[in-house]
Amino acid sequence: MTEGVAFMRNALRFLFVAIMAALLAASWSGAASADLIGDQRTQYGGGTYAEADLSNHTFTVTANGETRVMPASMGKPGFETPTGTFSVLEKDRAVVFDSRTIGIPLDDPEGYIIDGEYAVRLTWGGVMVHSAPWSVDSQGNANVSHGCINLSPENAAWYYENVGIGDQVYIHW
Repeated sequence: MTEGVAFMRNALRFLFVAIMAALLAASWSGAASADLIGDQRTQYGGGTYAEADLSNHTFTVTANGETRVMPASMGKPGFETPTGTFSVLEKDRAVVFDSRTIGIPLDDPEGYIIDGEYAVRLTWGGVMVHSAPWSVDSQGNANVSHGCINLSPENAAWYYENVGIGDQVYIHW
C-alpha cells in the first residue's frame, strides 16, 4: 500500500470519528440536529415526561417546569393501547393515517385513510400520540382509537412542540 493511500484511509477514519463524536455530543447536550445536519428539525432529549392513564382518559405532560393534564382517548376494545414505558421515536408534523399499515383493510368497517397532524411515534407498530379532532368529544371520557393516544389539536400541537426524540411516555391502567 502506498503512503498516499494509507494517509487517506487514516484521514477518513479520523474524519468519521470526529463527525460521530460531534453528533453524539450534540445529542447529549440537547442540541437540535438541525444545528449540525441540514434542515432536519428534530430536538433530542428535551426532558419532557408524559403519562397516559388509560382508565382516566388523561395524558399528563411535564415540560419546562410546567405540568398539563389533557383529556385523551386511547385504544378501544380490540385495539388496546399497549402499556409500559416507551421512548419517542420520531415526530411528524403532517401524516397520513392508513389502517392498512396496522393490518386493517380499507374496506373493513374499521378501515380508514385520513390526514393527521402533530404525530409523535411511540412504536414502529403504529402507536402514536397525535391530534384527533374527530374524537374530541370522547377525549377525557372514552377510549375510541385504534391504539393511538388522541389529543385535541391544541394539546397535540403543544405536546409536539415540547417533546424530543428519546423522551419517555409511561402508559398504564
